[in-house]
Amino acid sequence: MRKTRANNRGFTVRGPMSERLKVHNVDTDALELPEITAEGFRSSLLHHLQYSVGSDPAHASKFDWRIALSYAVRDRAISPWFRATRTTWDTDHKRVYYLSMEFLTGRLLEDTAINLGIFSIVNEALTSLGLDFHDIAEDEPDPALGNGGLGRLAACYLESTATLACPAYGYGIRYEHGLFKQGFDHGVQIETPEDWQANDSPWNFTRPEAAYRVLFGGHLEEDNGTTIWVPEQHVVAESHDTPIVGYGGNWANTLRLWAAKPSAKYFDLNQFNAGHLARASFAEALARSLSRVLYPNDTTDTGKELRLRQEYFLTSASVQDILRRFLATHDDLRKLPHFAAIQMNDTHPAIAGPELVRLLIDDHGFEFETAADIATQVLGYTNHTLLPEALERWSVDLMRHVLPRHMDLIEKIQHREIELHGPLEPANAIIDNGHVNMGSLAFLTSHRVNGVSALHTDLIRSDLFPDFNSRHPERILNVTNGVTPRRWLKLANPDLAALITEAIGEGWETDLDRLTQLAEYADNDDFLTAFGETKHAAKNRLADWLNHHHDIDIPVTGLFDVQVKRIHEYKRQLLNIFWTIARWQRIKRDPSTGWVPRVKLFGGKAAQSYVMAKDIIRLINDVAAVVNNDPDTKDLLQVVFPPNYNVSMAEKLIPAADLSEQISTAGMEASGTGNMKFALNGALTIGTLDGANVEIREKVGAENFFLFGMTTEEVAQRREEPGHSRAAIEASQPMRDILQAVAEGTFSPDEPHRYGSLVDNMWNSDWFLVASDFDSYDEAQTRVDEAYQDTRAWQRASVLNIANMGYFSSDRSVREYMAKIWNIDSAL
Repeated sequence: MRKTRANNRGFTVRGPMSERLKVHNVDTDALELPEITAEGFRSSLLHHLQYSVGSDPAHASKFDWRIALSYAVRDRAISPWFRATRTTWDTDHKRVYYLSMEFLTGRLLEDTAINLGIFSIVNEALTSLGLDFHDIAEDEPDPALGNGGLGRLAACYLESTATLACPAYGYGIRYEHGLFKQGFDHGVQIETPEDWQANDSPWNFTRPEAAYRVLFGGHLEEDNGTTIWVPEQHVVAESHDTPIVGYGGNWANTLRLWAAKPSAKYFDLNQFNAGHLARASFAEALARSLSRVLYPNDTTDTGKELRLRQEYFLTSASVQDILRRFLATHDDLRKLPHFAAIQMNDTHPAIAGPELVRLLIDDHGFEFETAADIATQVLGYTNHTLLPEALERWSVDLMRHVLPRHMDLIEKIQHREIELHGPLEPANAIIDNGHVNMGSLAFLTSHRVNGVSALHTDLIRSDLFPDFNSRHPERILNVTNGVTPRRWLKLANPDLAALITEAIGEGWETDLDRLTQLAEYADNDDFLTAFGETKHAAKNRLADWLNHHHDIDIPVTGLFDVQVKRIHEYKRQLLNIFWTIARWQRIKRDPSTGWVPRVKLFGGKAAQSYVMAKDIIRLINDVAAVVNNDPDTKDLLQVVFPPNYNVSMAEKLIPAADLSEQISTAGMEASGTGNMKFALNGALTIGTLDGANVEIREKVGAENFFLFGMTTEEVAQRREEPGHSRAAIEASQPMRDILQAVAEGTFSPDEPHRYGSLVDNMWNSDWFLVASDFDSYDEAQTRVDEAYQDTRAWQRASVLNIANMGYFSSDRSVREYMAKIWNIDSAL
């Protein structure tokens, strides 16, 4: 294998498969597909069924049809993808590189057809064959490339960059098994590997010409004043590309995912032939572990090391790829900031700063100061959390063991900051108390640091990085999150999308501010009736899906009250299920009161090692087992928790929701995007003044938002009060009744003390202030009941929510990134 050697003993992989052959007399325009028709697409589909899948219509399975259909739609995505690539190269346009540990793209088949503008033609072709587009699309597995809002946001932004013709690459890891597949066993969360890669994906293009060696461990040597990294191990990062098509089909960007592979030289053939199979394959197992699972359990030293290796694997491969692409047409790396913008999506890729500095010094001969200046001009950092455990801290010993050269450079980066701006406050130091603080590292290696809601950005300035903010007052700015209306309205809720188009015409999909025209219809009885019909249809679709896939029966006549998100104490699913218990108790005491029927829907996963979150999941399921089987209450209250929440499930739950639960402790949710998706689909919000809830309430109107709870300032004050949890419980009869029922085993009769630690935490700690906010939440839920009983008024409020959600388009967010951070224009 031909290799290019770097002076730090790392290598860019170059093999025979990556050799480009010179060809002559090829007219690429002649390769363009003819204009699409239903008949032509049908022929393409049947061609792929026979020649790509190896089947025929008489014997093809749903899987066969789905693969053939994906290839036929993919054919249409190739042209804008290649055109975008050529345009970017030909115009020497700046590119954006978005580094994220998560990319929750969701299924691609329907979304790509919609964005290409061929959905109706594809549907017509399938109908002519007696096939149903949606039924076939349901066979597509969700790519298991994330866990929560971080990954869904990254996917929205990549789609919006394509819609806006902003040349971009998304860089992530091609996890074999994702986070995990969630199941329940007697209410307990069970984790098993996701199998989304059980079959090859038609959307994947393997790129052997772009593979890189990623180095680990070893030691440093000095040679005439030059530091040389002598690594102990390396793995190969193999690239896999997926085209992400923008709406209108004029542009497509690339999602490049890295899979870790061992070098062939590390396979011990002698050990294998001697029968020592595991020993011979040790290097392979080590390499594959890097891209096997998202967020491996880090409660052990081995788990911590694997996480750090995983983050560096993503970052190193990506930065090497970025430099390779730049150097293909330029020879002066000092100009890199004019042609590349690297955005770090949270702290996971924060090692990008030291890695870029390392490559500039060790491979390209720059001095440290110049390399650090270049890196800072190129890099941007999006902060997504104020939670200390989510900002990531690695021990100095671990960093030095895994990445000795980077630890050396991190020390230099901190020293440089001190030399330029004076001593650092311990809370904001990169290296403090034997640990490396990755949030501080990301800040000091970036020219812009952004929060993701107005409130969150204020808290970054005042609470998270106050020292840095005074040193670098222009560095922190806000870009409120957004969501793509193409997936989260046009695809997920086709009936509502059609109603909107009928009312205000086409074009709102790329100009979401036009939704304001719907305000004119808020008092139109015919429109409100039609809107109610779209909501009822969405509820029926959800009910059918729950029945078919989970054997769950729910009534569709009640209020659908939905909370779907990662299970965490600050998101307060516990507050929600406590209120559900109170509702059940009240119905039991007085069943004749005119209760509004409710279906309480939950969804989300708890981290494998997060004991309290898993207890909350079990409690929700235990409450469901009692409430759903109680003859006195089951017609008025149902609790449903379908397992394995993902993008495809969200596309069914969100359009059906009447009420959106956004109830985090104030000051703890950075932004949220689920809150935007629900409101865009006409759900009213019950929520605190937290994250983007603040801006949503401002846009939709306080009268169309069920506000409750303490403010961020009040939360801080309450936490300072000794015994606040006990005082709040003693002041609230409903809270006392709830905790008594849980403590006595009402919902766990086979194990009465199952939730002893949870109840004890409520009485003696309650850091997330569930008890302190309960009565306010309870009062807000009473207002929800009263409002829902006036159907016309509720529908009017729903329409006004939709009408005022234009600001929360991911297109608006990406335009702000382009202008404020990336300094890039559209390529079209």
